Amino acid sequence: MSRKRRTFSSQKLFLFLLTVALCAPVVALAADVHPLFNVQSTTQSPFPSDRFTASDRHQNTGLHVNLPKPDCTIHLSDCADVALLNQLDGFNLQPRLSIPFDGPIDVSTVNSSTIFLVKIPGRGMDDEIDFDRFHPQVVGINQVVWDPASLTLFAESDDHLDQHSNYLLVVTTGVHGIDGSPIAPSDDFTDFRHDDNFGQTKDGQLKAYRHLLIEALDEDVLERIGLSRRHVAAASVFTTESVTATLESIREQIERAPAPAVSFKLGTHGETTVFPYSLNLGILFEEEKVVGGPLTEVGVPATALNVVPGSIGSVAFGKFKSSNWETAAGFIPAVPTRTDVPQQGTEDVYFNLFIPSGPRPATGWPVAIFGHGFGDSKQGAPFVVASVLASKGIATIAINVVGHGFGPNGTLTVIQNGTPVVLPAGGRGVDQDGNGQITSTEGSSTSIFSPQASIGSRDALQQTVADLMQLVRAIQGGVDADGDGLPDLDANRIYYYGQSFGGIYGTIFLGIERDVRAGVPNVPGGSIIEIVRMGGFRPLLGAILAFRAPSLENLPIDPLHQIFPFNDNKPLRNEASVINNVPGAIAIQTVEDTASWLGQSGDPVAWAPFVRQSPLHGNPAKRVIIQFARGDQTVPNPTATALIRSGDLTDRATFFRNDIARPLGFGLGNPHTFLTTLIPILQPPPLPVLFKLTPVAQEAQLQIAVFFASDGAITQDPDSFGPLLGVPPSVPPLFETPIAGPLPEDLGFTPPFPLP
Repeated sequence: MSRKRRTFSSQKLFLFLLTVALCAPVVALAADVHPLFNVQSTTQSPFPSDRFTASDRHQNTGLHVNLPKPDCTIHLSDCADVALLNQLDGFNLQPRLSIPFDGPIDVSTVNSSTIFLVKIPGRGMDDEIDFDRFHPQVVGINQVVWDPASLTLFAESDDHLDQHSNYLLVVTTGVHGIDGSPIAPSDDFTDFRHDDNFGQTKDGQLKAYRHLLIEALDEDVLERIGLSRRHVAAASVFTTESVTATLESIREQIERAPAPAVSFKLGTHGETTVFPYSLNLGILFEEEKVVGGPLTEVGVPATALNVVPGSIGSVAFGKFKSSNWETAAGFIPAVPTRTDVPQQGTEDVYFNLFIPSGPRPATGWPVAIFGHGFGDSKQGAPFVVASVLASKGIATIAINVVGHGFGPNGTLTVIQNGTPVVLPAGGRGVDQDGNGQITSTEGSSTSIFSPQASIGSRDALQQTVADLMQLVRAIQGGVDADGDGLPDLDANRIYYYGQSFGGIYGTIFLGIERDVRAGVPNVPGGSIIEIVRMGGFRPLLGAILAFRAPSLENLPIDPLHQIFPFNDNKPLRNEASVINNVPGAIAIQTVEDTASWLGQSGDPVAWAPFVRQSPLHGNPAKRVIIQFARGDQTVPNPTATALIRSGDLTDRATFFRNDIARPLGFGLGNPHTFLTTLIPILQPPPLPVLFKLTPVAQEAQLQIAVFFASDGAITQDPDSFGPLLGVPPSVPPLFETPIAGPLPEDLGFTPPFPLP
């Protein structure tokens, strides 16, 4: 069921609940509590609000955010964040709503019937809103926090909102004070709507906002929601930001440019780097971890290409020239959303290509782009997944994500029949902090010490998607690995699958790229800040909070383990409202909201609707499977379900029940890597170590392989492959295809453990 249809179908229920909330008997009739409405302050009036914007004809929304800056001599980090937010053309699509009051409220009366959002039409050429065809789309609230210290209520929208759209935030008199009396409008709110002096203000933006709010609160408009003005205690109107503008601009530039040429002559002596595959093929990865220092040698799991014996015919290493829109500092310079994003240069992007064995099809092999995870590289997981897909006639191709693969001076040494060939490994890591070392992810986000710190990985994700779009163009231009003059890859059958980080940027890629036919994001989720906040990367957020100026650490630091714990005191979705009693928690929640707001253009939750439900103009709806696992400790379940809900993809979700599998010996402590878990098979030296996949990994990979081989027509339950893989018939189903029951909104960690 689509989000829009769901909204309409619940309209009668909403009106009933609203009536009950507004007409409920109360103990006292005198209203002692009012929502504040000081439109000169973001913390003394309902927020978000277009009051804090400025007109801007160069933006898709016709405005840009215009928040007042704090004291930049004290609040250095907040000041930097506001400067970044003021570059955006609207507010967060997953907004944190804030409503200040002049007294305490009964939080039990706060729900989606007493506080809610209504999507309203956009402004026309005459700056008027056309309500003639207005059909209310109501969005409730969730994750409610009441902060007694500031007398402020916080909540998130229950749904991810639409980009560059207008919303009315309504606070009704169904909210009560602690004495049981309904709240009432403040004098400031009443005066703002009725006092003609506001209409004569010389503040053009304030005058325009007042006109907009009065239009939205017209009695005829409210009547369609089932509301009367006398039941509105406070309100605001706000515009959501554009999510797709940057990548749409980049895509248009890529489509105007010639297809990038592909080279397979990467050897240091000009050798062709295409190798027939056999178990004797050895590959060493020499990582550049120290700038200009000796390389670190690690093995590549080349024998994993034989998990389905004889499936791989050849392994090829190539490169293409990719345009770059991201600066060396890890961000894409902000431009208005109706303006082309300027290129920053070009770089060679290297890829690994795994070609199936057997006669090449007349049009070339169907090919699936694989996206590796955070901290991995094209020398890791791509070798683990390629064999199963090749067994179904699908080639796999993979690049390094921005900031991954260690430094650019790393090499691969391919040894076949005793003859070594050395070639660039294509590392894209950089020494971002200047300490002379390059980590496995350095360069995949902005520096936490830079003014752009809160951008995080947003633009590295967008640049990676831009690289993948250029890889698609390279495939369409013709990839001839064996040099016979014929394309080895079918330009009309391109697919995508990716794990973890690869599922995250893969969802964005599926939302923007026209010519990928189907995709399978594995263990994706969002937003990035929510993944970090809830899961195994939480200590990283603790460090970010600790290094802000001023610091936001609100728990003692663990000096022994150099861990920065914190308590943001924020409920999960559908949990009971929180009465905050943790000093510093609200400030931390504000930073988390800022990161989410800034990160929307690189957030797979924001991009999920464009995959199938509401494709961008000119894009087809994609056939897709979302694979995720119960109790994932890296990309926690609430972040996966946020993506699934946003994209209306519940019917396309395959759910690995690690809670069932683990007690039976088929699961993992952390099921995040269930797609790529290998079992080593030791052989007497000098024979190489062989690998096989766990049954669960092979089942999940086979689901993907069959899906692509059928051009997205067949979605097979992974459990159906179990008998062929030797899984005993006594083992209960380990997968749900599609997921049965409600989406899991709790963490489900095994064993259960609280967030630090």
